[in-house]
Amino acid sequence: MNDKNREDDEERDDELSLPTQELFGKDLKQKPSLPFPEDVFIMPLNRRPFFPGMAAPIVIETGAYYEALKTIAKTEHKCMGLFLTKEEDANIYDLEMEDIYQVGILARILRIVPMEQGGAQVILNMERRISIKSKVKGKYFRAKIDYHDDVVTNEIAKELKAYSISIITTIKELLKLNPLFKEELQIFLGHSDFTEPGRLADFAVALTTATREELQGVLETFNLSDRVSKALILLKKELDLSRLQSSINQRIEATISKTQREFFLREQLKAIKKELGMEKDDKTVEVEKFKERIHNRKVPEDVMKVIQEELDKLGSLEIQSPEYGVCRSYLDWLTVTPWGVFSEETTDLELAEKVLEEDHYGLKDIKERILEFIGVGKLTGGVKGSIICLVGPPGVGKTSIGKSVARALNRKFFRFSVGGMRDEAEIKGHRRTYIGAMPGKMVQALKTTETMNPVIMIDEIDKIGSSYHGDPASALLEVLDPEQNQEFLDHYLDVKCDLSNILFMVTANVLDTIPEPLKDRMEILRLSGYIQREKVQIAKKYLIPRNRKDMGLKTADIAFTEAGIGQVINGYAREAGVRNLENNLKKIMRKVAKKVASSKKKPAKVTVTEKKLPDFLGKPIFTSDRYYEKTPVGVCTGLAWTAMGGATLYIETSSSPSEKTEMKLTGQAGDVMKESAQIAWSYLDSHVKEFVGETPFFKKQKVHIHIPEGATPKDGPSAGVTMVTSLLSLLANKPVNEDVGMTGEITLTGKVLPIGGLKEKLIAAKRSGLKTLIFPEDNRRDYDEIPDYLQKGVNVHFVKTYEEIIPLVFGGKRGKKLAIRKQKKTSRSKRA
Repeated sequence: MNDKNREDDEERDDELSLPTQELFGKDLKQKPSLPFPEDVFIMPLNRRPFFPGMAAPIVIETGAYYEALKTIAKTEHKCMGLFLTKEEDANIYDLEMEDIYQVGILARILRIVPMEQGGAQVILNMERRISIKSKVKGKYFRAKIDYHDDVVTNEIAKELKAYSISIITTIKELLKLNPLFKEELQIFLGHSDFTEPGRLADFAVALTTATREELQGVLETFNLSDRVSKALILLKKELDLSRLQSSINQRIEATISKTQREFFLREQLKAIKKELGMEKDDKTVEVEKFKERIHNRKVPEDVMKVIQEELDKLGSLEIQSPEYGVCRSYLDWLTVTPWGVFSEETTDLELAEKVLEEDHYGLKDIKERILEFIGVGKLTGGVKGSIICLVGPPGVGKTSIGKSVARALNRKFFRFSVGGMRDEAEIKGHRRTYIGAMPGKMVQALKTTETMNPVIMIDEIDKIGSSYHGDPASALLEVLDPEQNQEFLDHYLDVKCDLSNILFMVTANVLDTIPEPLKDRMEILRLSGYIQREKVQIAKKYLIPRNRKDMGLKTADIAFTEAGIGQVINGYAREAGVRNLENNLKKIMRKVAKKVASSKKKPAKVTVTEKKLPDFLGKPIFTSDRYYEKTPVGVCTGLAWTAMGGATLYIETSSSPSEKTEMKLTGQAGDVMKESAQIAWSYLDSHVKEFVGETPFFKKQKVHIHIPEGATPKDGPSAGVTMVTSLLSLLANKPVNEDVGMTGEITLTGKVLPIGGLKEKLIAAKRSGLKTLIFPEDNRRDYDEIPDYLQKGVNVHFVKTYEEIIPLVFGGKRGKKLAIRKQKKTSRSKRA
């Protein structure tokens, strides 16, 4: 049930709670003749209690209480009991006697107004204080009641009169601060002769914003002296609250008035200065700023025409116009673009070579190619029209090479990543019709670098996405095409912009996911990764000095032995790049830095050796890339290429009896690798007599081929020869030599086709300690391009057909025996 006069808005509460004498005087003339019942229906209230002498409306919704209201309306006395619930959010349809306060008010119905949505609004006159004596059994919530009237004795009459005067005085002071109910209060005070101090106290309390519990406490106070005392305290609290509220309002109004006054004065001052020529308005300042930007620049004619049109348009617009902000932003971008501004390029090959050597160790082939680009630029008058794509695993220095190239050419450098980018507007800009439109990354790069010939590096191009917003890779076709980017059109600027003087450098981990049309526009340079010797030198020359400085350490605090660095690489950071190596070196330095910072005296120098590494980094993560010290039957070591660099790959085979001959492949192999397994199976089946004589080809056996590390997806054709060798080892029951690794694609006729990633696979083989490597003959040219220091320590064999592999992998007498069997077959064929 909802009592309307106890809504959150206290102003409406007080407006509806006026003295009964003023609203319903005629009804009260019949009051002496109206009876008071011994028991009443109970109507619970949630918000606040009522007090005698008040008239107020309440709303009774359809339900049990509405039915009770109908019954009450038919009685002679038309009275009900209003009692406050102990919990404000109590469910009034599920109450017991202990859930309501035992003291309430007897209310008499004056009028019932039915509502369209059901229920009724009831106007009530609050008659007398009552308390519950006992519950009456019945259909509705009823109780027997006792009445409590005010008793004034001569002993307390003077005290009550003094309290009454204090209450009236407080109310008058309250009126000065809160005049919302001034008229109603003046009417009440004008008609009151103060002969009823209890009624005055009740009315005064009802005007306050006291809590429901405080109001209920006053209602339950039957002693008149105590009641008027409580009423005065609550009224004083209300007065203090009103004074505080008035003080806050005055401060706020003073602040607002001061701000408004200052605003008007400033506007007047601007107008005066403008008339005297001492100051210009905001629009004039903006226009002059735009003109100043392009004053000494060689702006193309078509761009200059657009700028002039927009300046004329801006001059005719009011500053308050929404179009003014759009026009101003457009002009800002048009004029901030560095038209005709170029960095003074340096094409000194010696300086460029020096810079590259300072920043990077190794990578001789990459440095040579970059110096070739710079050499061409020196002869043609500038490096332009080139798009260099650096492909390699993470942590090999692709991004830092871009920075070095920019430094060598004396150009500004700008980098942004397109990994996960799905909106072509990031490249070509948004159209100006959209709210919050901006130019694309190309124009933003020109603004940031303030030149038209920066070095722009586009990172992670192999991870670019596409969606319904468009295809950013297709948008890059225009950007990265030297024949098209001379007239690049950004959707926001909507004027042609020459990007042909920009040196674009692109990075990727793999080439497979780059669209072919985009790949055709780029010069591919591969970064294969580093071997241990290179990593040690990189750590000594670059990583350790740089991070030691960043950690606040000195050379007297920490030192690394070469063996210690080598163990960090082998045991904790076995990867193609040096990112994990740097992270582990940082971890060691942080521990030393903590020791230095916490020590009161200068600690002894820490030398990081191979034996001390477990104290800093824990137990080694890697022990060996090789699972087997001695290769068992049916196992062969292959070489694979991944986005993280090269890796060794074992092929394991086993057989078990079965009703028919079949082959099963596991290890999360891709479609191409599954086809390689089928080809290896078919090739060995068709040549089984040539290799192992009369031994049947897995007759009634189930052969299981497994590629370890099953959680890692694998694909590609280069494991073909490894699978044939593994199956042949199982079939002949002869193990493969321990230090042999191989790679190559096999055909049904036994031809060994070339593969990719030869350098990465060679590095992985050296890391794993393999001494004998077998590569396809067609990869010999790739091997010849590999630096000599990488070729040392391994015995490489190049083969055209699989028959050439057999003597190399089985070795000793076993290899000779297989070779002899093959030769006998050949000899018989010749005689035939």
